[in-house]
Amino acid sequence: MGSQTGSDRMSRPLTGRVAVVTGASSGIGEATAERLAELGATVVMMARRADRLDALVERITKGDGSAVAMAVDVTDTMAVREAAQRVSGELGDADLVFNNAGVMLPAPIEELHIDEWRQQIDLNIGGLMNIIAAFVPQLVRCGTERGVADLINTASITAENIHPNFAVYSATKAYVAHLSRNLRVELGPKNVRVTAIEPGIVGTELQDHVTDEGTLRWLAETRKSVEWLTPEDVAQVVGFIASLPPRVNLQQVTIMPTAQGN
Repeated sequence: MGSQTGSDRMSRPLTGRVAVVTGASSGIGEATAERLAELGATVVMMARRADRLDALVERITKGDGSAVAMAVDVTDTMAVREAAQRVSGELGDADLVFNNAGVMLPAPIEELHIDEWRQQIDLNIGGLMNIIAAFVPQLVRCGTERGVADLINTASITAENIHPNFAVYSATKAYVAHLSRNLRVELGPKNVRVTAIEPGIVGTELQDHVTDEGTLRWLAETRKSVEWLTPEDVAQVVGFIASLPPRVNLQQVTIMPTAQGN
């Protein structure tokens, strides 16, 4: 990964690594792309909004970081595959993938918002699997050749706890959490660490997509009594996970606002 002084290794421990971040145009993905670049990684940022990605690249490069934007819809299998080929061809294999793109559309199940169910399943599960299919071969090669690679998947505290009106979203995130545990057993012997992060409430654009009145009232009340996490809080944790010694794999990390009880 190149020659580094002791000081460099402490301040920029991800130097030489190629990190892919999905959902990078806002929220947790945006903050994590910035954090991984600060830690020395070359960051490939994927999302649909090219203008947001371009602005983020400019911000990162002004801060002496290295970043590339790829406008990709992760639900498009072929587009993801082509992006993965481009990453490998232009930058080398990705050895860190933050599989983060997702959408949250809670509503009572009896209202039968079938299109919203499908949207959550297609992105939170289908998009996640597209990224895994495209990048796991690169991660395995890096694990074999360099001794470490990371696949970090964004789940949610709703994967563990019961929240009314969140049934479909919670089920998609439970899929992410359980998948991650299984993949860790498969890929760990190949030096690929797999982690599921499970944040509580984070102030991001996810809440902007919510249309259910009951959920909006609950969120408004919660904001009065709980200081929500920021995307930067989660980004710090992702950076920490990726910077650990190769022998250490944090399998599942729950990140909660101090005052959030469930």
